[in-house]
Amino acid sequence: MTLPSTHDVALAAERRSAARLLLAHPLVTADGPHADLFPLIRRHADWLGKRFQQVLGYRLLVDSSYARLFKTGLGAGAGHRLERSTGTPFTPHTYACLALALSVLVTAPEQLLLSQLAADIRAAAADAEIELEETGRAAGKRTLVAALRLLVEWGVLIETEGHVAALAQDAGGEALITVDRELARVVVAGPLAQAHDGADLVRRAADPGFGGPRTYVRRMLVETPVVYLDELTDAERDWLRTRQRREAQAFSELLGLEMEIRAEGVALADPEDELTDLHLPGTGTVAQAALLLVERLVERLRPQEPGHPATGGTLVIGVAVPDGLVDELLAGLVAEYGQRSNWQRGYLEEIPALREAVLDLLARMRLLARTRRLRAEGEGLPEGYVEEAPEGRTVTDVRGARPGGDGWVLLAAAARYATHVTVRPATAVGKSTDVQEELPL
Repeated sequence: MTLPSTHDVALAAERRSAARLLLAHPLVTADGPHADLFPLIRRHADWLGKRFQQVLGYRLLVDSSYARLFKTGLGAGAGHRLERSTGTPFTPHTYACLALALSVLVTAPEQLLLSQLAADIRAAAADAEIELEETGRAAGKRTLVAALRLLVEWGVLIETEGHVAALAQDAGGEALITVDRELARVVVAGPLAQAHDGADLVRRAADPGFGGPRTYVRRMLVETPVVYLDELTDAERDWLRTRQRREAQAFSELLGLEMEIRAEGVALADPEDELTDLHLPGTGTVAQAALLLVERLVERLRPQEPGHPATGGTLVIGVAVPDGLVDELLAGLVAEYGQRSNWQRGYLEEIPALREAVLDLLARMRLLARTRRLRAEGEGLPEGYVEEAPEGRTVTDVRGARPGGDGWVLLAAAARYATHVTVRPATAVGKSTDVQEELPL
């Protein structure tokens, strides 16, 4: 067996770094925050374009001043949400402002006043018969500013003189804005011209096309924290289970990711902890409360002897969370840790807000989920999509692997946050037994 040369190793490392950057930041500019790695993307543009197309069905466009990886969706409820600088998620009105701003900017002059841009956005909303928050009021101004700030972050807008935040000032501040029309044109990745409405756009964007189950499962693996078997069709489960070892090697080479395979599903882990926007354990009140809550939920709700049907076990992907249990546990955590851990006063005074934020984080981490119809049941499939496994192939039966009804479900991956009790037996030197509780980090 011939060992790779130093040149081959360096080449693979460069391509991996460029691919990881594009996966985490699908729009990279030559003068943006990742300008130091932009030359790598240009150097390996042809190879990257072919690999992203072959593996994930993503199109890569590399220009002299920017690189845009056109990702596609995963269906309803699986999107990557946009957030304000405070971490507050975009509201529907903020998304509307963002879309309207882009519709104006693709044909805008190279420079214009901030007040003119705001007026053009209001006019575009009227033409599209879209009702926006009153942009003359404080809340409406802040919503529009949040959308414009994101465009500044992406490089679509350049604050030549002044700042877009001036729009939210009581006196109605002004600024001179420079527009990169080319970037504005490549921001939207979905098939807008083909979609009849928003829901149709989401469905069409999630269609893996000719790649079918192979492409969809790969996208799920790289874009979500964990893929559960009952979130896949029979055809997708069949492809995953027959290819997962080879896929593990491919993802390791392309992106430096490690595959963890369990009876309930599969997850890709990043040893360098760079390719995620979610962290648990993490800092701050919400992350701390979420970690403590999920640990206690696992303690209470751990199923008895789960396993794999192939070995005679029972596949358990999720267990129902009894009504009131989250409130009970969260109240206890606030009483025990709130003051001494210096949790945010606002959350301590408004427990429902803390509950909402904690459940939102755990849901995005795919440790908890609302009960709903799943892909294995035909939910959200594109028209004409093949969902049956090849004839004669037996796939894992996922019926009943998580409960139905109405409420929350604790999912299998939450078990990694359970308390581990380590019992160290007495030794000849020390007669006492040492018992420790540890949380896996």
